[in-house]
Amino acid sequence: MNWGMIGHEWAVNLLAEHIAQGRERHAYLITGPQGVGRRTLALRFAQGLNCLKPATPGQPCLKCSSCKRIGLMQHPDLTVVEAEHEGDVLRIDQVRELQHSLSLAPYEARYRVALILRFEEAHASAANAMLKTLEEPPAQVIVILTAKSAESLLPTIVSRCEIIRLRPLSLDETARGLATIHGVPQEQADRLAHISGGRPGYAVHLFEQPRLLEQRQAWLEDLVRLLACSRGERFAFAKDTVENKDDMRGELQVWLTFWRDTLIYAAGISNSITNPDYSMQIKQLADEIGLTRAQFYVNAIESTLDRIDRNVNARLALDVLLMDFPKINLIG
Repeated sequence: MNWGMIGHEWAVNLLAEHIAQGRERHAYLITGPQGVGRRTLALRFAQGLNCLKPATPGQPCLKCSSCKRIGLMQHPDLTVVEAEHEGDVLRIDQVRELQHSLSLAPYEARYRVALILRFEEAHASAANAMLKTLEEPPAQVIVILTAKSAESLLPTIVSRCEIIRLRPLSLDETARGLATIHGVPQEQADRLAHISGGRPGYAVHLFEQPRLLEQRQAWLEDLVRLLACSRGERFAFAKDTVENKDDMRGELQVWLTFWRDTLIYAAGISNSITNPDYSMQIKQLADEIGLTRAQFYVNAIESTLDRIDRNVNARLALDVLLMDFPKINLIG
């Protein structure tokens, strides 16, 4: 069994073996891009640790009261901690509150499990406070951190964790999992696999919330339109967009997939793009700007996202990015 997950069999097998053999580590770090399945894997591991009726050791039933409450993140022995919003800061008081709860014996389960999401967002003081817990872990406690990469965290944190590095799946594996596990029609599964870039968590999220697909298309249409706009129109767009920082980050991340597709096309590869429904516009853009400039625009968006996450003036960052974009009328 693969814990009802799409892909990542090697990670499931490793964690299931730890449970079955009683070799659980006191701390794990699950890394990978957003939507790749970090949180789902962490919750499945917590279910495996505390399942009331496992089929075999390390194989949670996913049906008992413990598994169901952990899956809903409503179990008394599961504590989930994260910054209030993506891109915000995980505060030291949140870590101290967690440490207090971890000092108590499990209420009903075998282990108390602490799941700390997006730990790269932790303030330096919060990360240092968490280090103390990792150095002197309480009995019957397992800490699971998730982050984009181990390199984004303090080396002293990383060295005290078992690292599990998740990567995007192949598009075929993602589509197959969507169809067989979640009942997604094959044509839609293929499309979601492309749009998600092989990140099964993101693909499932898109399937369950169709409005996100509508939002994605609106953001891509914004980009296509802006490329043909004047400087004044671009400045006006930036002024309106920065009012909602979460939406701005989401829009930039969707734009990044478009520019990466352009880079892929410019490199002579066209069978693995994220936005096949915009292949005509992507091909035209790649033909016009070439490989070097496509790479420049990918780097520019990544740098803008980084500046926003570091609380640099968002309006200025977006203004600079939009002024860098080429002026071109795309077909379609």
